[in-house]
Amino acid sequence: MTRVLNAEKRAPLSGETRSAVVFLHGYGANGADLLGLADPLAEHLPDTMFVAPDAPESVPGAPMGYQWFPIPWIDGSSEEEAERGLLAAAQDLDAFLDAFMVDEDLLPEQVCLFGFSQGTMMSLHVAPRREDPVAGIVGFSGRLLRPELLPDEVVSKMPVLLVHGDEDDVVPPQSLPLAAEALQEAGFKEVFAHIMKGTAHGIAPDGLSVALAFMRDKCGF
Repeated sequence: MTRVLNAEKRAPLSGETRSAVVFLHGYGANGADLLGLADPLAEHLPDTMFVAPDAPESVPGAPMGYQWFPIPWIDGSSEEEAERGLLAAAQDLDAFLDAFMVDEDLLPEQVCLFGFSQGTMMSLHVAPRREDPVAGIVGFSGRLLRPELLPDEVVSKMPVLLVHGDEDDVVPPQSLPLAAEALQEAGFKEVFAHIMKGTAHGIAPDGLSVALAFMRDKCGF
């Protein structure tokens, strides 16, 4: 049984929804943490709705923080618990995306997943395994989980933008080329990358500008 994800939305500036960005936050954060990015993006994407669900599990000791799945080196969980959490959260996110698109009368090709850190891990795990490809994936400061499984499990291939800070001390910058290589080996034709110079585990203005250009040029927003 899937868990219902609570989400906040920002309506498009134009009043007419032609596309949507689904923000997927990182470990210990919540949907509102990324929804603030709608402000600088909306003026350039006036027909785009922004939605940001909270991950399904609360983080111990963080009243407003959520996780998509446990992280062993942070919370002491086992690898098995992390794997089970990932698979459960993937089902939750799938169900959320299905319901959201029905509610808003959107097709998959009108929806872009925009992840940060653990949210990027979710985006790169879930979207390729869905029956119909979304418009694209923007992945900041994350990594591709279980890359060895992707060639056999991929169903849909969409444009992917990977962005990472070169001073990230949470998720190593080397995660970007590893993910890009694995995606290309799995048959993804459009994989793009951007390194944010002097940036730690975060989203810098240059990275956001590249993400905006990607959503306009490759996602058709």
